[in-house]
Amino acid sequence: MPGGRLTQQERQQISLGLADGLAYAEIARRLDRPTSTITREVMRNGGPTSYRADLAHRATERRAHRRKQAVPRGAAHAPGRDDEAVREYEETFTTLLMQQGMPKMTARVLTCLFTSDAGSLTASDLVRRLEVSPASVSKSIAFLEGQGLIRRERDAGRRERYLVDDDVWYQSTIASARGTAQIAEVARQGVGVLGRESPAAARLENIARFSDFISESMLRAADQVRDILHTKPETGGDAAGPSD
Repeated sequence: MPGGRLTQQERQQISLGLADGLAYAEIARRLDRPTSTITREVMRNGGPTSYRADLAHRATERRAHRRKQAVPRGAAHAPGRDDEAVREYEETFTTLLMQQGMPKMTARVLTCLFTSDAGSLTASDLVRRLEVSPASVSKSIAFLEGQGLIRRERDAGRRERYLVDDDVWYQSTIASARGTAQIAEVARQGVGVLGRESPAAARLENIARFSDFISESMLRAADQVRDILHTKPETGGDAAGPSD
């Protein structure tokens, strides 16, 4: 049924649909399932080129078995939260990041940090919550730091903690905008090399103009949003006291 777990037969249909080159939406329509369910199923089990129905089914059974034995982790510890709903959300967020080109393990680490109430975790926290090796976490942390998506600091116990916060997101956006500006600069260099009257030069000039506009818009929007987020609301009272 649409709201239940995928059956082995449904996974076989997914595998056949992928082999036939069907889009996720079409596979979902044939199975009467949400497209997000099919997307998440494929992405967490090897992707469209490596998906295998039998392996995916066994992996799901192993995950379900571990969940029954494991203590709820991460955000699920908070009172009033549905553990299964939290895990489902984490998988949805991880799948979204993977669709945008992020490696699976890295996406899992970033999602874990995003959904942590503290917004910061140590390497050992990540190893325990994700049930992976320290080497996997270390590699993912290096990637995320290189992208400006997280930062590290030492806590009172001199342990390194990895953080996601508003400033990290701002700095990541600024870095992305600067990268886009570099594309514009290099594209414009090609205009002179290829000759301004050539079709290739015209194409590169359009790329440069587009990239310039996007970069400038990103920088302006990032500054405006940070100013808004960092502006404290007025208390409503008059600090100078009532007027005469």
